[in-house]
Amino acid sequence: MPGLNPPLYVVADVHGHRSELRGVLRDEGLVDRDGRWSGGSARLWFLGDYVDRGQDGIGVIEDVRRLAASAEEAGGEVRALLGNHEAQLLAAHRFGTTPIPGWDEPGGFRGGWARFGGREDDLARLTPWHIDWIMSLPAVAVVDGYLLVHSDTARYLEFGSDVAAVNAAVAAAMASSDGVEWLEFCGRMSDRGAFRKAEPARPDDAVSTMLLALGGDVLVHGHSTLTKHFGVAPDDVREALRYADGRVVAIDGGVYEGGRVLLTRLV
Repeated sequence: MPGLNPPLYVVADVHGHRSELRGVLRDEGLVDRDGRWSGGSARLWFLGDYVDRGQDGIGVIEDVRRLAASAEEAGGEVRALLGNHEAQLLAAHRFGTTPIPGWDEPGGFRGGWARFGGREDDLARLTPWHIDWIMSLPAVAVVDGYLLVHSDTARYLEFGSDVAAVNAAVAAAMASSDGVEWLEFCGRMSDRGAFRKAEPARPDDAVSTMLLALGGDVLVHGHSTLTKHFGVAPDDVREALRYADGRVVAIDGGVYEGGRVLLTRLV
């Protein structure tokens, strides 16, 4: 019931737009002018894609980590999920330009990462600390009846049949030194568009399958921008988009496409 739990916010796909993130958090009263947590007991979940495309992905990661610490001190909570761009950044770092069998991509993982918005500054500033943080991120979570994921794909279920199994399999995939396995991993994490044909709702559609397996009543994702993938004009991006009979919420405001970082309150 409303009011029983502290406010719950989600934001996704900051993509290095550090100042824009700070602005929306400050406007909502979640951080102060110095960027420290001021949201009290509120909860904030980041749904992945901190790096690439924008100017300061590593700075965004560092801000998220600092916010998590200051929120905990104040009785709040800041948590983060893994996005496909973090996986691709790690692959570029780990394998560089090494050719991957069965994949005709010039420059290997580094070439593919650059083609999809990789920024040399992010790669150059990546430290063991950043790598450890990324590798610790879960892929899925259920909070107050909301299934939180990065990508609008049902391929998470290829990792496992419940939240714990999915997150354990994702952690194992990131620990692998096999380039072919990493290619499959990045492919699963980058898939999109699975839920847009789920109207009217059916018990066997992708949304129902995800919610039944992983939990929650409503699925929340980033990854697919409102601007490009849902046809919202950049100037018209104001709020998250509910679709699939209200069972799915898309929150990627397409900041790098002229939209905005969308901070969405769920509870």
